[in-house]
Amino acid sequence: MDQPIQLIGPDGTAAAESRYRRDLPPETLAWLYENLVVARDLDIEFVNLQRQGELALYASCRGQEAAQIGAAAALRKTDWLFPQFRELGVFLVRGIPPANVAALWRGAWHGGLDFTSKCCAPVAIPIATHTVHAVGAAMAAQRLGEDSVTVAFLGDGATSEGDTHEAMNLAAVEKAPCVFYVQNNQWAISVPASRQYAVPTLAQRAAGYGMPGIQVDGNDILACFAVMSEAADRARAGDGPTLIEAVTYRMEPHTTSDDATRYRSADEIAYWSARDPITRYRTYLQERGVLTERIEQRVQSRSARLRTELRDAVVGTPDPDADELFDHVYAEITPELSAQREQLRTELAGGLR
Repeated sequence: MDQPIQLIGPDGTAAAESRYRRDLPPETLAWLYENLVVARDLDIEFVNLQRQGELALYASCRGQEAAQIGAAAALRKTDWLFPQFRELGVFLVRGIPPANVAALWRGAWHGGLDFTSKCCAPVAIPIATHTVHAVGAAMAAQRLGEDSVTVAFLGDGATSEGDTHEAMNLAAVEKAPCVFYVQNNQWAISVPASRQYAVPTLAQRAAGYGMPGIQVDGNDILACFAVMSEAADRARAGDGPTLIEAVTYRMEPHTTSDDATRYRSADEIAYWSARDPITRYRTYLQERGVLTERIEQRVQSRSARLRTELRDAVVGTPDPDADELFDHVYAEITPELSAQREQLRTELAGGLR
C-alpha cells in the first residue's frame, strides 16, 4: 500500500513527493503558519475558558491544525463547508470570529453564531448527519449551474455511521461536487481506529462508491493544501466527489468531559508529539528563509488580540435566555412547543419539585 501523500517530512525537510506542487508564494506560506499558531493558541484559550466554568464543553483540535487549515485554505470563499464540532482551524481560515464559535460551546446559540454568512453550515454535533446535508447542497449547486464545491469535514468515527455511506453513495451516483474530508485522528472517543474498519486505510473505501480515494499526511499542511486543491478542482470540473483521509492525531481528550488516560498510552502520545504539525512546518519555513522575526511578531500580535477578544466576549456574560430554544424551530410556534416552553419557564422559576 502506498504511503500517505507527504510534502514535508516529520523532521521539517522536503519529502520526495513530486506529483504535487509546494511552491506557494512566500506570503501564502507565512499566512498558513500564522493560522497554525493562532489556532493552537485559541484552542488553549478555549480549553482554559471551559475549565474556568465559562463554557459548558469544548472539543479541542490540538494536533489537527494542519489538516484543517491546509484543507480550508485551498478552497474558495464561496465553497460551502459542513463542519463537525472540532474544526476551529477551518473556522479561523474562513474568518468566523472565535466569539461566534464560543456561543455554541456556551449554549448561547445553536450551531454557532452567523456561520452561514461565511458559507459555513452550523456546527453539527450529531455524528455524520451533516454529510448528507453536504451532498444535498452540492446537488443544489449543480442544478443551479454554480461552480461551488461543498466539503464535509468528518472524523474516522463518522465513517462508521450509516449517514456517511448514504451520502457517499448518492454523491458518487449524482457526480455531486462534494469532497469528503476525513480527519483520521486515530480515536472515535475511546474506540481506536483498528476497531473501526478492516481495510488498511479509510481512503480505500472510496473504491466501493466509485470515487477516488486518497490518503494524506494530516500533519503536513502543504500536503493537505495540495490534495484538497486537486479534489476541489476535480469536483468543480464536473468529475464528481473525492474521499480524502488525512492521517493525524487528537492530542487532547475527545472533549473536556473525557479522560483519555483511561485508553491511551504515554508512548502513543509521545510518538505523535514528535510529529507536531507546527514544529514541522516552522522548521520547513526556517530552512527556506521564509520565517522572519517580523512574521513571528505579527503572529503573536494577532494571537494575543484574538484571545483577548474571545475572553472579553465570554467572561462574565449573562446566561442566554432559555426561551431562545423555541424561537427558531418553526416560523410560528406549535401548541406542543408552547406547552414545553411554559413547562421549562415554570421549572426555571422553581415552580416544580
